[in-house]
Amino acid sequence: MTTTTSRHEGKAPRGRTRPGPALMIVAGAACTSSSGMFIKLSGVNAGTAAFLRCALALLVLAPLAYFEYRRLGGRSPRLLALDLAAGALLGLDYVCWVQSIHDLGASIATLLLNVQLVVFPLLTRVFTGVRLARRFWLTAPVLLAGVALASGALGHPEPGSDPVSGALFGMAAGVGFAGYLFFIRLGGDGPAPAEAGGAAGQGPALPVEDARKPNPHTVLPVCTATLAAAIASGVVGSLWTGVDLDPGPAAWGWLIPMALLGQVLAWLLINPALPRLAPDKGATLLLLQPILALLFGVGFLAERPTPTQYAGCALVVFAVWRSSRPDH
Repeated sequence: MTTTTSRHEGKAPRGRTRPGPALMIVAGAACTSSSGMFIKLSGVNAGTAAFLRCALALLVLAPLAYFEYRRLGGRSPRLLALDLAAGALLGLDYVCWVQSIHDLGASIATLLLNVQLVVFPLLTRVFTGVRLARRFWLTAPVLLAGVALASGALGHPEPGSDPVSGALFGMAAGVGFAGYLFFIRLGGDGPAPAEAGGAAGQGPALPVEDARKPNPHTVLPVCTATLAAAIASGVVGSLWTGVDLDPGPAAWGWLIPMALLGQVLAWLLINPALPRLAPDKGATLLLLQPILALLFGVGFLAERPTPTQYAGCALVVFAVWRSSRPDH
Protein backbone atom coordinates (compact mmCIF):
# COMPACT_ATOMS: atom_id res chain seq x y z
CA MET A 1 0.00 0.00 0.00
CA THR A 2 2.84 2.35 0.86
CA THR A 3 4.59 1.61 -2.43
CA THR A 4 1.46 2.36 -4.45
CA THR A 5 0.97 5.68 -2.68
CA SER A 6 4.53 6.83 -3.23
CA ARG A 7 4.33 6.07 -6.94
CA HIS A 8 1.52 8.57 -7.34
CA GLU A 9 2.77 11.35 -5.05
CA GLY A 10 4.87 13.09 -7.71
CA LYS A 11 2.29 12.86 -10.48
CA ALA A 12 -0.31 15.52 -11.15
CA PRO A 13 -3.84 14.14 -11.52
CA ARG A 14 -4.70 13.75 -15.16
CA GLY A 15 -8.02 15.52 -14.78
CA ARG A 16 -6.39 18.62 -13.28
CA THR A 17 -3.78 19.40 -15.91
CA ARG A 18 -3.80 22.99 -17.11
CA PRO A 19 -4.15 23.91 -20.78
CA GLY A 20 -0.90 23.82 -22.70
CA PRO A 21 1.03 27.11 -22.48
CA ALA A 22 1.53 27.24 -26.26
CA LEU A 23 -2.22 27.07 -26.83
CA MET A 24 -2.80 29.76 -24.19
CA ILE A 25 -0.31 32.10 -25.87
CA VAL A 26 -1.84 31.57 -29.30
CA ALA A 27 -5.31 32.35 -27.89
CA GLY A 28 -3.97 35.40 -26.03
CA ALA A 29 -2.22 36.70 -29.15
CA ALA A 30 -5.47 36.39 -31.09
CA CYS A 31 -7.28 38.42 -28.40
CA THR A 32 -4.72 41.24 -28.36
CA SER A 33 -4.54 41.32 -32.15
CA SER A 34 -8.25 42.08 -32.38
CA SER A 35 -8.00 45.17 -30.11
CA GLY A 36 -6.97 47.57 -32.87
CA MET A 37 -9.85 46.45 -35.05
CA PHE A 38 -12.40 47.07 -32.27
CA ILE A 39 -10.90 50.49 -31.49
CA LYS A 40 -11.06 51.63 -35.10
CA LEU A 41 -14.64 50.39 -35.49
CA SER A 42 -15.68 52.25 -32.32
CA GLY A 43 -14.62 55.58 -33.84
CA VAL A 44 -13.70 57.12 -30.47
CA ASN A 45 -10.65 59.29 -29.86
CA ALA A 46 -7.39 58.12 -28.31
CA GLY A 47 -8.07 59.20 -24.73
CA THR A 48 -11.56 57.70 -24.67
CA ALA A 49 -10.47 54.34 -26.09
CA ALA A 50 -7.44 54.01 -23.81
CA PHE A 51 -9.27 54.99 -20.61
CA LEU A 52 -12.42 52.93 -21.24
CA ARG A 53 -10.33 49.89 -22.20
CA CYS A 54 -8.84 49.89 -18.72
CA ALA A 55 -11.92 51.04 -16.81
CA LEU A 56 -14.13 48.35 -18.33
CA ALA A 57 -11.50 45.70 -17.71
CA LEU A 58 -11.32 46.66 -14.03
CA LEU A 59 -14.99 45.75 -13.59
CA VAL A 60 -13.98 42.15 -14.25
CA LEU A 61 -10.43 42.15 -12.88
CA ALA A 62 -11.16 43.75 -9.50
CA PRO A 63 -13.45 40.97 -8.15
CA LEU A 64 -11.07 38.29 -9.46
CA ALA A 65 -8.10 40.06 -7.86
CA TYR A 66 -9.96 40.26 -4.54
CA PHE A 67 -10.56 36.51 -4.46
CA GLU A 68 -6.93 35.87 -5.40
CA TYR A 69 -5.83 38.19 -2.60
CA ARG A 70 -7.99 36.26 -0.12
CA ARG A 71 -6.48 32.98 -1.32
CA LEU A 72 -2.80 33.88 -1.74
CA GLY A 73 -2.32 37.07 0.24
CA GLY A 74 -0.96 40.35 -1.07
CA ARG A 75 2.17 41.29 -2.96
CA SER A 76 5.04 43.10 -1.30
CA PRO A 77 5.10 46.93 -1.40
CA ARG A 78 8.07 46.77 -3.79
CA LEU A 79 6.20 44.56 -6.27
CA LEU A 80 3.06 46.69 -6.00
CA ALA A 81 5.10 49.82 -6.72
CA LEU A 82 6.61 48.18 -9.79
CA ASP A 83 3.16 47.03 -10.95
CA LEU A 84 1.89 50.61 -10.63
CA ALA A 85 4.89 52.06 -12.49
CA ALA A 86 4.50 49.48 -15.26
CA GLY A 87 0.79 50.25 -15.55
CA ALA A 88 1.37 54.01 -15.77
CA LEU A 89 3.63 53.47 -18.78
CA LEU A 90 1.10 51.05 -20.24
CA GLY A 91 -1.54 53.80 -20.06
CA LEU A 92 0.75 56.13 -22.02
CA ASP A 93 1.35 53.30 -24.48
CA TYR A 94 -2.40 52.84 -25.00
CA VAL A 95 -3.11 56.51 -25.71
CA CYS A 96 -0.28 56.84 -28.24
CA TRP A 97 -1.13 53.52 -29.84
CA VAL A 98 -4.77 54.47 -30.42
CA GLN A 99 -3.69 57.72 -32.05
CA SER A 100 -1.33 55.73 -34.25
CA ILE A 101 -4.27 53.51 -35.24
CA HIS A 102 -6.21 56.57 -36.38
CA ASP A 103 -3.22 57.84 -38.35
CA LEU A 104 -1.98 54.59 -39.90
CA GLY A 105 -4.57 51.88 -39.44
CA ALA A 106 -4.91 49.09 -36.89
CA SER A 107 -2.59 46.62 -38.61
CA ILE A 108 0.43 48.90 -39.11
CA ALA A 109 0.04 50.60 -35.71
CA THR A 110 0.12 47.24 -33.94
CA LEU A 111 3.22 46.25 -35.85
CA LEU A 112 5.03 49.45 -34.87
CA LEU A 113 4.85 48.48 -31.20
CA ASN A 114 7.72 46.13 -31.92
CA VAL A 115 10.05 49.13 -31.69
CA GLN A 116 10.21 48.12 -28.02
CA LEU A 117 12.51 45.33 -29.19
CA VAL A 118 15.20 48.03 -29.42
CA VAL A 119 14.17 50.22 -26.49
CA PHE A 120 13.73 47.52 -23.86
CA PRO A 121 17.27 46.08 -24.13
CA LEU A 122 18.71 49.61 -24.08
CA LEU A 123 16.85 50.36 -20.84
CA THR A 124 18.15 47.12 -19.38
CA ARG A 125 21.70 48.00 -20.45
CA VAL A 126 21.56 51.53 -18.98
CA PHE A 127 19.89 50.73 -15.65
CA THR A 128 21.10 47.21 -14.86
CA GLY A 129 24.42 47.00 -16.70
CA VAL A 130 23.50 43.84 -18.61
CA ARG A 131 25.66 43.55 -21.72
CA LEU A 132 23.80 43.29 -25.02
CA ALA A 133 24.57 40.47 -27.41
CA ARG A 134 26.09 41.15 -30.81
CA ARG A 135 22.84 39.87 -32.32
CA PHE A 136 20.97 42.86 -30.87
CA TRP A 137 23.19 45.40 -32.66
CA LEU A 138 22.77 43.49 -35.93
CA THR A 139 18.97 43.18 -35.80
CA ALA A 140 18.15 46.65 -34.41
CA PRO A 141 18.87 48.53 -37.68
CA VAL A 142 16.80 45.97 -39.61
CA LEU A 143 13.88 46.47 -37.23
CA LEU A 144 14.05 50.28 -37.45
CA ALA A 145 14.23 50.14 -41.25
CA GLY A 146 11.18 47.87 -41.23
CA VAL A 147 9.31 50.29 -38.95
CA ALA A 148 10.08 53.21 -41.29
CA LEU A 149 8.86 51.27 -44.34
CA ALA A 150 5.79 49.81 -42.63
CA SER A 151 4.62 53.20 -41.36
CA GLY A 152 5.03 54.79 -44.79
CA ALA A 153 7.57 57.30 -43.51
CA LEU A 154 9.81 55.81 -46.21
CA GLY A 155 8.42 54.62 -49.51
CA HIS A 156 4.71 54.90 -50.34
CA PRO A 157 2.13 55.15 -47.52
CA GLU A 158 -1.45 53.95 -47.72
CA PRO A 159 -3.71 56.69 -49.18
CA GLY A 160 -5.41 58.74 -46.47
CA SER A 161 -2.89 57.89 -43.77
CA ASP A 162 -0.59 60.24 -41.89
CA PRO A 163 2.73 58.36 -41.90
CA VAL A 164 4.88 60.86 -39.97
CA SER A 165 2.41 61.41 -37.12
CA GLY A 166 1.47 57.73 -37.05
CA ALA A 167 5.10 56.62 -36.91
CA LEU A 168 5.91 59.04 -34.09
CA PHE A 169 2.94 57.98 -31.98
CA GLY A 170 3.57 54.33 -32.80
CA MET A 171 7.18 54.58 -31.65
CA ALA A 172 6.12 56.50 -28.53
CA ALA A 173 3.72 53.65 -27.78
CA GLY A 174 6.57 51.18 -28.25
CA VAL A 175 8.75 53.16 -25.82
CA GLY A 176 5.94 53.13 -23.24
CA PHE A 177 5.51 49.39 -23.69
CA ALA A 178 9.26 48.85 -23.33
CA GLY A 179 9.15 50.72 -20.02
CA TYR A 180 6.25 48.50 -18.95
CA LEU A 181 8.32 45.39 -19.72
CA PHE A 182 11.31 46.84 -17.87
CA PHE A 183 9.36 47.33 -14.64
CA ILE A 184 7.72 43.92 -14.99
CA ARG A 185 11.21 42.41 -15.16
CA LEU A 186 12.33 44.31 -12.07
CA GLY A 187 9.30 42.90 -10.27
CA GLY A 188 10.67 39.42 -10.78
CA ASP A 189 7.26 37.95 -9.99
CA GLY A 190 5.62 38.49 -13.35
CA PRO A 191 6.00 37.11 -16.85
CA ALA A 192 9.46 36.95 -18.31
CA PRO A 193 10.07 40.19 -20.20
CA ALA A 194 11.43 38.17 -23.09
CA GLU A 195 7.86 37.37 -24.02
CA ALA A 196 5.67 39.64 -21.94
CA GLY A 197 4.58 41.40 -25.08
CA GLY A 198 1.14 40.69 -24.79
CA ALA A 199 -0.18 43.45 -25.71
CA ALA A 200 2.10 43.72 -28.61
CA GLY A 201 5.72 42.61 -29.12
CA GLN A 202 8.70 40.68 -27.91
CA GLY A 203 11.72 41.46 -25.77
CA PRO A 204 15.20 39.98 -25.74
CA ALA A 205 15.48 36.36 -24.74
CA LEU A 206 16.47 35.58 -21.15
CA PRO A 207 18.00 32.41 -19.74
CA VAL A 208 15.42 29.68 -19.24
CA GLU A 209 15.86 29.73 -15.48
CA ASP A 210 14.91 33.44 -15.41
CA ALA A 211 11.88 32.82 -17.61
CA ARG A 212 10.49 30.10 -15.31
CA LYS A 213 10.35 31.96 -12.00
CA PRO A 214 7.29 31.04 -9.92
CA ASN A 215 4.39 33.40 -10.37
CA PRO A 216 1.87 32.77 -7.55
CA HIS A 217 -0.24 35.81 -8.45
CA THR A 218 -1.96 35.86 -11.82
CA VAL A 219 -4.78 38.40 -11.55
CA LEU A 220 -3.49 40.81 -8.91
CA PRO A 221 -0.53 42.17 -10.94
CA VAL A 222 -2.72 42.55 -14.03
CA CYS A 223 -5.40 44.36 -12.01
CA THR A 224 -2.89 46.68 -10.33
CA ALA A 225 -1.21 47.57 -13.61
CA THR A 226 -4.60 48.09 -15.28
CA LEU A 227 -5.66 50.47 -12.49
CA ALA A 228 -2.51 52.54 -12.98
CA ALA A 229 -3.01 52.45 -16.75
CA ALA A 230 -6.57 53.72 -16.32
CA ILE A 231 -5.37 56.67 -14.22
CA ALA A 232 -2.51 57.52 -16.58
CA SER A 233 -4.58 57.24 -19.75
CA GLY A 234 -7.40 59.20 -18.15
CA VAL A 235 -5.10 62.08 -17.21
CA VAL A 236 -3.23 62.15 -20.54
CA GLY A 237 -6.41 61.67 -22.51
CA SER A 238 -8.27 64.43 -20.67
CA LEU A 239 -5.46 66.91 -21.30
CA TRP A 240 -4.98 65.92 -24.94
CA THR A 241 -8.00 64.53 -26.80
CA GLY A 242 -10.61 64.55 -24.05
CA VAL A 243 -12.34 61.50 -22.59
CA ASP A 244 -15.96 60.83 -23.54
CA LEU A 245 -17.59 58.74 -20.82
CA ASP A 246 -20.72 58.20 -22.92
CA PRO A 247 -19.59 57.56 -26.50
CA GLY A 248 -22.93 56.08 -27.56
CA PRO A 249 -24.42 52.58 -27.97
CA ALA A 250 -22.55 51.80 -31.20
CA ALA A 251 -19.17 52.63 -29.64
CA TRP A 252 -19.96 50.65 -26.48
CA GLY A 253 -20.72 47.66 -28.66
CA TRP A 254 -17.10 47.65 -29.85
CA LEU A 255 -15.33 48.91 -26.71
CA ILE A 256 -16.78 46.31 -24.35
CA PRO A 257 -15.56 43.24 -26.29
CA MET A 258 -12.26 45.04 -26.88
CA ALA A 259 -11.74 45.45 -23.12
CA LEU A 260 -12.83 41.91 -22.30
CA LEU A 261 -10.75 40.26 -25.01
CA GLY A 262 -7.75 42.57 -25.38
CA GLN A 263 -7.23 43.54 -21.73
CA VAL A 264 -8.78 40.88 -19.49
CA LEU A 265 -8.68 37.56 -21.33
CA ALA A 266 -5.46 38.22 -23.26
CA TRP A 267 -3.35 39.07 -20.20
CA LEU A 268 -4.86 36.31 -18.07
CA LEU A 269 -3.95 33.82 -20.78
CA ILE A 270 -0.49 35.13 -21.65
CA ASN A 271 0.88 36.08 -18.21
CA PRO A 272 0.74 32.62 -16.57
CA ALA A 273 1.64 30.78 -19.79
CA LEU A 274 4.91 32.50 -20.67
CA PRO A 275 6.94 31.37 -17.64
CA ARG A 276 6.06 27.77 -18.58
CA LEU A 277 7.81 28.04 -21.95
CA ALA A 278 11.40 28.49 -23.01
CA PRO A 279 12.03 32.13 -24.04
CA ASP A 280 12.62 31.39 -27.74
CA LYS A 281 9.41 29.41 -28.11
CA GLY A 282 7.27 31.99 -26.30
CA ALA A 283 8.68 34.88 -28.33
CA THR A 284 8.19 32.99 -31.59
CA LEU A 285 4.56 32.22 -30.76
CA LEU A 286 3.91 35.89 -29.96
CA LEU A 287 4.91 36.74 -33.53
CA LEU A 288 1.32 35.75 -34.28
CA GLN A 289 0.16 39.07 -32.81
CA PRO A 290 1.39 41.47 -35.53
CA ILE A 291 0.60 38.91 -38.23
CA LEU A 292 -2.97 38.45 -37.00
CA ALA A 293 -3.37 42.23 -36.57
CA LEU A 294 -2.41 42.65 -40.22
CA LEU A 295 -4.93 40.00 -41.28
CA PHE A 296 -7.68 41.60 -39.16
CA GLY A 297 -6.97 45.02 -40.65
CA VAL A 298 -6.96 43.80 -44.24
CA GLY A 299 -9.85 41.35 -43.84
CA PHE A 300 -12.29 43.29 -41.65
CA LEU A 301 -11.33 46.96 -41.99
CA ALA A 302 -10.48 47.00 -45.72
CA GLU A 303 -7.03 48.45 -44.92
CA ARG A 304 -4.76 48.23 -47.93
CA PRO A 305 -1.07 48.63 -47.08
CA THR A 306 1.17 49.41 -50.03
CA PRO A 307 3.84 46.97 -51.27
CA THR A 308 6.58 48.94 -49.49
CA GLN A 309 4.59 48.75 -46.25
CA TYR A 310 4.24 44.98 -46.65
CA ALA A 311 8.01 44.84 -47.15
CA GLY A 312 8.47 46.78 -43.93
CA CYS A 313 6.13 44.37 -42.12
CA ALA A 314 8.22 41.45 -43.35
CA LEU A 315 11.41 43.12 -42.10
CA VAL A 316 9.90 43.73 -38.65
CA VAL A 317 8.67 40.14 -38.34
CA PHE A 318 12.07 38.85 -39.51
CA ALA A 319 13.93 41.04 -36.99
CA VAL A 320 11.69 39.93 -34.11
CA TRP A 321 11.99 36.27 -35.13
CA ARG A 322 15.76 36.51 -35.48
CA SER A 323 16.19 38.20 -32.10
CA SER A 324 14.13 35.49 -30.40
CA ARG A 325 16.26 32.62 -31.69
CA PRO A 326 18.57 31.01 -29.14
CA ASP A 327 22.30 31.44 -29.55
CA HIS A 328 24.14 28.39 -30.88
